[in-house]
Formats: sequence, C-alpha cells, structure tokens
Amino acid sequence: MSEPDRTPALHDLGGAERFRCTPVEPDEAPPDAFGKRVDALRQLLAQQGLMTVDELRRGIESIPEDEYFALGYYERWLRSVAMLMVEKGIVAEADLA
Repeated sequence: MSEPDRTPALHDLGGAERFRCTPVEPDEAPPDAFGKRVDALRQLLAQQGLMTVDELRRGIESIPEDEYFALGYYERWLRSVAMLMVEKGIVAEADLA
C-alpha cells in the first residue's frame, strides 16, 4: 500500500505558490451573527439561482492580496457576493456605497 500524498493544499488566494499551507485545524466556533447573516444571504442567492459556490470562490480569489488579508472570513464572502451581484447587473455598484 502506498503512502498518501502529503502535499499541502494551496491557499485559496488564487493558488499562489507562496501561500502553501499546512493542514488547517478544525474550528469548532460557530459563526457570529454577521457570519450567519452572510451565509443566509449566500444560501438565498444560491436557491434563487443567482450565484454558485464556484462563483463565490472565484470572487474571493479575485480580491487583491492587501485587501484579502485585511478582511475577515465572512467579509471576504460578502465582498465576493457584492462583486457578483454587480457583475450580473442585479445590484448597481452605487447602491453598495
């Protein structure tokens, strides 16, 4: 039996080589109220066929590096959702200011 591949997964920042990481420790802490609202928004938009998880990930990966590290986990999700809704013409960028 061969040994499993232990190559670390690439970080989701566009797969940049320098962000190779070690396995992530499970986080048992539930999301806070903000995180729950962002996740609910994501679920509603997905149920309505307005976005997919793949689109969400693409949006997260497109956040410039300096902004990416300044944002929290669910702030990245929200930034991606907002970008997708503007991209699809569902929300005007001026409405997000």
